[in-house]
Amino acid sequence: MSKKENPLVIIYHLLFAISSSVVGAIVASWPLLFVFVLVQKTNETVHLSIFKVMHNYNQLMWYLMWPFKSKLKMDDLPTSTSAALHFADCKRLFLLAIIVFIICSIIYLIAKKSGNRSYLYLDKTWSLLFLILPVVILPFAMTNFDSFFTIFHHIFFTDSNWLFDPATDPIINVLTEGFFAACFAVAGIIYELYFASKLLKK
Repeated sequence: MSKKENPLVIIYHLLFAISSSVVGAIVASWPLLFVFVLVQKTNETVHLSIFKVMHNYNQLMWYLMWPFKSKLKMDDLPTSTSAALHFADCKRLFLLAIIVFIICSIIYLIAKKSGNRSYLYLDKTWSLLFLILPVVILPFAMTNFDSFFTIFHHIFFTDSNWLFDPATDPIINVLTEGFFAACFAVAGIIYELYFASKLLKK
């Protein structure tokens, strides 16, 4: 089997693309949330200033991304037991994506420093395949994001803890469907750009 068809290289690039899209969406979520709160005025539904909302979001994201933070506590937004369990599940997925991203980045830097980046070469056929793969679900996701979001949660979560009650978990009034759709869009763009760059690479 040639290097171009090395299954480990194929898996490496797929994992790098997915983890990059997740990490990119996480980073983009801060300005996205600020814009959505500013435009939709969702801070008024939780009776907080925009900056208070962002402060609580910082606390949430710090819990989700920091492995040694074992308990979620937001100053102004209470969290039910059910929601806490869901965020704990999200934390495991976030940490997995971050760890994979770091490992893939280290592998790339080592290959670059040693001058052996050719070992990570991805055949253009695979690049094209991975590039067009999301296009299959794109029309469905764009026209019916609510159903897409539901299916996504059924795939990655085994319970219904992700169905928040605004009365007990007011954070859901701030993390709107539009906000999540924008985060998914950013992740999709990063994923597509990753394989587009491989496809255009000489």
